[in-house]
Amino acid sequence: MSLLKTTLSALIWIVLLVVPFLSFSQEDLSLNIPNDSTQTENDLKVGVVLSGGGAKGLAHIGALKIIEDAGIRIDYIGGTSMGAIVGSLYAAGYNAKELDSIFRSVDFDMLIQDNIPREAKTFYEKEDAEKYAISLPFDRFKIGLPKSLSKGQNLYNQFAQLTSHVSHITDFDKLPVPFFCMAANLETGEQVLLDKGYLPDAVSASGALPSVYDPVELNGILMTDGGVANNYPIKEIKKKGAQVVIGVDVQDSLMSRKNLNSVANIMLQISNFRTIKDMKGKVSSTDIYIKPDVQQFSILSFDQRDAIIANGEKAALRKLEQLKQIKQQQRRKKKPSISIPKGTDSLRIENLAITGNKQYTRAYIKGKLKLKTPSTTTFNKLNQGFNNLSATGNFDRINHKLTDNTLSLDLKESENKMLLRFAVHYDNLYKTAALINVTRKKILFNNDVLSFDLALGDNIRYNLDYYIDNGFYWSVGIKHRFNTLKKTVPFDFIKEYTDISGIGINTVDIDYTDFNTQVYAETLLNQNLSLGIGGEAKRLVIVSETIGTDENQLPRTVFDNTNYWSLFSYLKLDTYNNKYFPSKGLLFDSDIHTYLFVSDVDFLFLKDFKPYSILKSKFGYATPLFSKLSMNVQVEAGSFIGSTDISSLDFALGGFGAQTINNLIPLYGYDYISFTTKSFLKGLLTLDYEFAKKNHLNFSVNAANVGDKIFSSAKEVFSLPIDYSGFAIGYGIDTFAGPVQVKHSYSPELKESQWYFSVGFWF
Repeated sequence: MSLLKTTLSALIWIVLLVVPFLSFSQEDLSLNIPNDSTQTENDLKVGVVLSGGGAKGLAHIGALKIIEDAGIRIDYIGGTSMGAIVGSLYAAGYNAKELDSIFRSVDFDMLIQDNIPREAKTFYEKEDAEKYAISLPFDRFKIGLPKSLSKGQNLYNQFAQLTSHVSHITDFDKLPVPFFCMAANLETGEQVLLDKGYLPDAVSASGALPSVYDPVELNGILMTDGGVANNYPIKEIKKKGAQVVIGVDVQDSLMSRKNLNSVANIMLQISNFRTIKDMKGKVSSTDIYIKPDVQQFSILSFDQRDAIIANGEKAALRKLEQLKQIKQQQRRKKKPSISIPKGTDSLRIENLAITGNKQYTRAYIKGKLKLKTPSTTTFNKLNQGFNNLSATGNFDRINHKLTDNTLSLDLKESENKMLLRFAVHYDNLYKTAALINVTRKKILFNNDVLSFDLALGDNIRYNLDYYIDNGFYWSVGIKHRFNTLKKTVPFDFIKEYTDISGIGINTVDIDYTDFNTQVYAETLLNQNLSLGIGGEAKRLVIVSETIGTDENQLPRTVFDNTNYWSLFSYLKLDTYNNKYFPSKGLLFDSDIHTYLFVSDVDFLFLKDFKPYSILKSKFGYATPLFSKLSMNVQVEAGSFIGSTDISSLDFALGGFGAQTINNLIPLYGYDYISFTTKSFLKGLLTLDYEFAKKNHLNFSVNAANVGDKIFSSAKEVFSLPIDYSGFAIGYGIDTFAGPVQVKHSYSPELKESQWYFSVGFWF
């Protein structure tokens, strides 16, 4: 956790020391409109400058509403960072009311954090995202820090869609309203004026907020947020031809003494001095200076968008009379509004052009995009494809442009080939664990991955995976797992030893150890549907020190020390929007293992062994019922096919969890491994209420019928009364390190209750 604190502290200090979203507070200035006869005859050209300020920049929308209501024709618009985002959309033809509607509906958490929808990830990528809390570059075995919290891919995708109707315009002076924005050269600190190129590229560079978004390389220059160099480009808009400038400033002012009460505020105040001084001359050069009251908001206060937009309107209303004076000096009417496609988002793509791919083939990229050319698609499907490509982690940036039915991709492949990742976890079965992972990409092939997990704690475990990802073609992999746990279980857990049950004990303490190696091949039928086949070698060691002595006269009983050899196949479908708190989607997970051979510790195969199979399946359906209330229904079943006396792999029911091994099946109301069986049918209903963001209250009820061969007749499957049932009420919060959950359950049969605790991702 010390590494986590260090990383977060570093990011906070970068924001405090580098990002100068500042302002200068000054009394309103009188309006000074040029009044020569030539100007009157030739009309009055008006420019609008929008400063940077993160979420506070939403006040620009409110100010633009009032400017529009005053009837002013805007001839030029320029901005920095958030001012560039708002200004560019206005320049592209959106009016202020349309901007208000757009920004009120945007999911800013998704845009800032680059949260890729779960359904966009392959199963391998889902597993990674739902296991590790922290990922750090580890190239050449040196720990690095991430460049930022986000690559900015979701913001880029959203902006490219909103401006697709002007994607053919490369000279920003030819937009419906001439536009420019400011960025900063990250190497020299010098300002960069962007008024040509591809609009989403320019705006991404201007808004690349340090520590939040990755720097953007454009025209051979590595750029970051323009607020570092010029957060209020008034001189630049005058050079464009603006004779009257309306400025909307959402930068912070200097704090008073009473607020200088922390190290963070003091350092922020010191870093503000330069920009405050720079703003003095700029404010006096602004004809109408609009200063919304946004001091109580931060650069990430997007959840308070309504109040911020309203404050922008209030500030502009105080200048309404001066705005009307400008309107009176304008002779030309506004340009006709541009037609922005609405409703259908159907796209025709005839060709795909890819640049920047050196290590990943065109076929690999097309497979991830799920795009065939020529074809008709939608923005939604296209963005899903970009998310699929981004979810691989193999690309730092995916720039895209659609013009003349040609989709052009400019890719920047990730330079990081090695990662060091961490997670922590606690549950009632495995107890405490700290996970350390080393992942290495591109060892033998461009699209291969080697990953090693080591879980240290009460039960030491490890996983070694090597996987060659061929997308929708057959992929291959090798897995080796070591898993161990200690548990008190009912005495008949190993049924072969019931002949010594007369010793007068009901439970035994066991050490359960599983060595498992798989060689497999799988193919993605689509992004969320996977089919796999393979072979498995498993060794189970189950011993107890509670009773008896072994053949070496050690004080323990060996229940199992056997090698199991099997073939397996599986079919998985997973469209849940959240693994732990799903509110919509489907889940289907079915696999069958056919055990062909069994050998002892010396690999001598048992001659009287008869092959048998184990089939188990799970189906789940989650759907919203009302606002914030969702329902998740699951049905799970398993059965042995063929007869065998071996019971080590019997289904063991009880407990709560999202990650179990072999045939351990969760069941509310009972402790882990409360009873075993060779066949079962279980139903589960969960109602989940997200009463606050990422905070969940849930109620669950489950029931199971069990038996050696319950599927031999429908009467036995659905027999009443139900063999086992339980209820659970719980609270959970979804954190960056995984869910924290506490559940209290009760079993009517036992008339006893159980508490379950879980902290962090399951692994």
